[in-house]
Amino acid sequence: MITYIIRRLLAAVVLLFIVSAVTFSIFFVMPKLVGATPETLATRYVGRAATEETVKATAEKLGFYDPVVVQYGEWVKGIFAGAEYDYGTGVEECPAPCLGYSFRSRQPVWPDLLDRAPVTLSLAVGAAALWLVAGVAIGTLSALRKGTIFDRAAMGVALAGVSLPIFFTGLISLTIFSYQLGWTAPGGAYVPFAENPGEWAYNLLLPWITLAFLFSAQYARLTRAGMLETMNEDFIRTARAKGLPERTVVVKHGLRGALTPIITIFGLDVGLLLGGAVLTETAFSLKGLGQYAIEGITNYDLPKVMGVTILAAFFIVIANLVVDLLYAVVDPRVRTK
Repeated sequence: MITYIIRRLLAAVVLLFIVSAVTFSIFFVMPKLVGATPETLATRYVGRAATEETVKATAEKLGFYDPVVVQYGEWVKGIFAGAEYDYGTGVEECPAPCLGYSFRSRQPVWPDLLDRAPVTLSLAVGAAALWLVAGVAIGTLSALRKGTIFDRAAMGVALAGVSLPIFFTGLISLTIFSYQLGWTAPGGAYVPFAENPGEWAYNLLLPWITLAFLFSAQYARLTRAGMLETMNEDFIRTARAKGLPERTVVVKHGLRGALTPIITIFGLDVGLLLGGAVLTETAFSLKGLGQYAIEGITNYDLPKVMGVTILAAFFIVIANLVVDLLYAVVDPRVRTK
C-alpha cells in the first residue's frame, strides 16, 4: 500500500510539471508557431489601446525576447519565489505563489483567486454531494427494478437532465422558484459559511440543485449500467447462495463492484468544477473563478486567464490523485498494480 501511494504521489508531481509546461506552451509558445511576435504577446498584457513604444517596452521587461527555456524558468520561479514586474512608472511585487500579474488592474492574480475560490468551492462541494447521493441512489434502484415504471421514469428524467444545458435549466429555475414562487434566493448573493451557515446554504440552494440535476442524471445512468452488469456476476450468486441478506449483497458486493467508474468520473467532475463552473456562475451571477476567467477574457487580461487555468489544472491533478488512492480502498486488487 505504501509503495502504491508513493508511486501515485510521484506521478502527480510529474503530471503537475507536464501540465505547467503545456499551459506555458499554449499561452506563449504556440502563438509564436502561428506567427505571433513578442510585441503581439505583450499586447495581451497592456491592452489593445497601448502605443507601439509601450508594447515594445513591455515585451522587453517581460522577457519575451529571451529564449523559451529562460522564459519558462522565470515563470516557474515566479510561482515558487515570487516575481517583480516593471510597468514603466515603477516596479510591482508579486509575492509567491505568483500566478501572474494583471497590468490592467495593477495587482497580482493570486489574491483575486483566493477571494473568488470560496464561492466556487462552495458551489462545487454542495452540488457534488447532492448529485453523488441522488445519482447513485436512483441508479441503484433503477437497476434493481429494471423494466418497472420507476426505472423508465427515472431514466427519462435522467435523459432530460443530460440533454438540457445548464444555462437553460438555471434560468428556468430562477424564473419559477425565485421570481415567481419566492422559495429560493434570486442569485448574485454569497455569504461566507463562517459568517452565516444558514444564509450561505439558502443563497446556494438553487445553484446546487440545478447543477446537481445535470450531473446526477449522468451518474444515475452509469450506476444503473454498472449495477446491471455486476449483479449478474458469479460472486453475487455465490453471496446469495451463502444466505447473505439482500441488502448486504446489493450494497457490499454489488454496489462496491460498480463504484470504480463512478469514482473516476466523480474525481474528474469535481476537479473541473473547482476550476470554475463557468455556466452556472454566469447563470446565477456568482462571482467565482469561472466568472473571473470570463472577465479576464472579456477585458483581454491574459494573466487572469492563465491564473485560473493553472489553478484548475492543479485541482484536476489532485482530484485524480485522490481517485487513485480511493481505488485502493474500493478494490484491493489495485494495490498490487
